[in-house]
Amino acid sequence: MQNIRAEVVLPARDVREDIPFFTKKLGFRLDEIYPADDPQVIVLSGYGLRVRFDQTLEGPPGHLRVLCDDPVLIAGGETSLTSPSGTHVEIVPLAPAVVMPETQHEFTVRRIADQAPWVIGRAGMHYRDLIPSRLGGSIIASHIRIPDGGPVPDMVHFHSIGFQLIFCLKGWVDLVYEDQGEPFRLEAGNCVIQPPEIRHRVLYASDNIEVIEIGVPAEHVTTIDHDLELPTADFRPDREWDGQRFVHHRAEEAKWEPFRLSGFTSRDTTIAEHTKGVASVHVVRAGEGRSEWATHDADIHFSFVMSGEVTLEGEGQKDAALSAGDAFVIPPALRTRLSSPSADLEILEVALPGSFATKEG
Repeated sequence: MQNIRAEVVLPARDVREDIPFFTKKLGFRLDEIYPADDPQVIVLSGYGLRVRFDQTLEGPPGHLRVLCDDPVLIAGGETSLTSPSGTHVEIVPLAPAVVMPETQHEFTVRRIADQAPWVIGRAGMHYRDLIPSRLGGSIIASHIRIPDGGPVPDMVHFHSIGFQLIFCLKGWVDLVYEDQGEPFRLEAGNCVIQPPEIRHRVLYASDNIEVIEIGVPAEHVTTIDHDLELPTADFRPDREWDGQRFVHHRAEEAKWEPFRLSGFTSRDTTIAEHTKGVASVHVVRAGEGRSEWATHDADIHFSFVMSGEVTLEGEGQKDAALSAGDAFVIPPALRTRLSSPSADLEILEVALPGSFATKEG
């Protein structure tokens, strides 16, 4: 069997001085050194990395990162070091904590007709950014469509994220999740949340599928898991990832109940319950009675019009006539009202945190 390996090659000023720095201080292993009478090259290995330092090379010093569960245990607590030859070494957490930027609140209306062009993204998918400012990096909301369905070239992966929702608007997609049984079909009107770092894979999509994807924060790391095979052998519906349980909400199993706003009803996806209040997700319809002006104290309050029409009134804002495909964000304490809803109105509402106060009047 052919022996194949790869290594990183970096310049060095004096490889003899680098040896004790990398071997004694950082725990690397010396594999090669030559020539014996006047060493010019050393090869070190450690932590899955092989590095060749060469005095004959010209160029700026290199930069290495060592990733570990507890950085303070490797080099006596130092996390930023420089070798005698100038190579900078960082010791950083293997899985850095998710940083939640402070929300920059604003009133936003995003219309499909005149403000939100489709952009061709990865794998030929079409994207619309529903919150261009991303509220200072606290959230990303995307309207995604795939014109031509079929097998999806996806791999088992996970996201380092605080909250993530996939709501299917049209068509269907086949998915599989870690410890959640066999692959299943996510159909229009249904949704899933992907708890932090749950392994999953997209398998197959119908033609003309459309989904709304919410991610908090806006920027997050996606990691490929090359070792785990899905589906997993165990079925663990009560398993938690960072305090959150997997949710597959099915519209046909939900109950319509009075909504927090007068004149509307909603079905609760149970996401607030299963995330311990991280977020709430409701599907809202017109109900009986008159709608009222109201304020809320949620940090993030996003809505997407899935069907029908409604007018969004905001204190000090121009009235916005909304229809399917339009989205809006209401900041805390701003008085607003949803008026003149059509009989076929359906709105997807996502709020963080999941429990917040609403005051009408």
